[in-house]
Amino acid sequence: MDENIAFSPPDISEKEIDAVTEVLRSGWITTGSKTKEFEHLIAEYCGTERAVCLNSATSALGLTLRILGIGRGDEVITTAYTYSASASVICHVGAKPVLVDTAPGSFLLDYNAVERAVTEKTKAIIAVDVAGMMCDYNRLVQITQAKMGLFRPKSGLQQAMGRLAVIADAAHSFGAEYNGQVSGSAADFSCFSFHAVKNLTTSEGGAVTWKTIEGVSNEELYHLYMLFSLHGQSKDAFEKTLLGNWEYDIVALGFKCNMPDILAAVGLAQFERFPSFLQRRLEIVKGYEAALGGSRFILPQHFAEGMRSSLHLYPVRLKDADEKQRNQVINRMAEGGVSTNVHYKPLPMFTAYKRLGFKIQDFPNAFAQYQNELTLPLHTLLSDDDVAYVADTLKKVSG
Repeated sequence: MDENIAFSPPDISEKEIDAVTEVLRSGWITTGSKTKEFEHLIAEYCGTERAVCLNSATSALGLTLRILGIGRGDEVITTAYTYSASASVICHVGAKPVLVDTAPGSFLLDYNAVERAVTEKTKAIIAVDVAGMMCDYNRLVQITQAKMGLFRPKSGLQQAMGRLAVIADAAHSFGAEYNGQVSGSAADFSCFSFHAVKNLTTSEGGAVTWKTIEGVSNEELYHLYMLFSLHGQSKDAFEKTLLGNWEYDIVALGFKCNMPDILAAVGLAQFERFPSFLQRRLEIVKGYEAALGGSRFILPQHFAEGMRSSLHLYPVRLKDADEKQRNQVINRMAEGGVSTNVHYKPLPMFTAYKRLGFKIQDFPNAFAQYQNELTLPLHTLLSDDDVAYVADTLKKVSG
């Protein structure tokens, strides 16, 4: 029988279907009680006072930059080894993205390069958690503290923080932990994705959590996110439906990126199953490690002292291979019925970022990670036999 192993299909059960049906029958499908319930669970899980649900991690990142007052004339540091959303949001607010290389042999940004990149124009660092492995946010906060002499706040929130903001692009790390800090509580602001391929999905969606900032009301920050996510409207749709309560104000020129109840319902059902998702991912990763350990492959470091990965992706590097050889392996895997992917093609290799002046030659570590990387299927619909077949196929076609 021909194999056909998908890369990352969503794990949808009757729980999710029943939850969506309930919302559809309720007569209220946009942002309402289900979204608020999902926000509460996320905040509780991450150990924060509040969380805001939005339509994507991209919106979470973009609104965070705007709420911080970051804009034209400012710089924001992020990694060259990421998806475009981590950097494009910087451009969208009018600021300049400053890309840094990864650490040698790592998918995560180089902390020393971050420290060197800070200038008087720098207002934030967007660190990217890759494949489920979190960055060292304590180290990043230490860098911001060491650079406080260069910090020039431009907004009341920046003034209250007193240093550069550390923002986590935590699209891959919901459920991860590093040095006793759960993803969502380690950075000043953490932005999650619940896209269809993520460990926990709402089909499309995202959320943002934040640490309490001295002198800043968490309720006020929550209110700001809600304002910006609903066109700056002083009342949400539910409030406006109350008898005689139609009138509202537009107090800011906001956007439209709220999460509706119909998607939050999927997230609530997924949340009930989330511990079993993480356990199954652990079993799959251990299966890959047992089958692929040795000298031919460089396996991801999902397990280390003080770190619990969310096990979102399984990026494998082929020793001594170049782009052409890696692509040949991807094609041969496809011929064998196994869908794979690449995470990531560094941003300076794309036309849009070349036009901004970035050159891949300036990011040798990121290129080295990319040129021989392929990502194996890692999702909860894989059977043990599937895992064994993927590993055996990789060994066969890369020999």
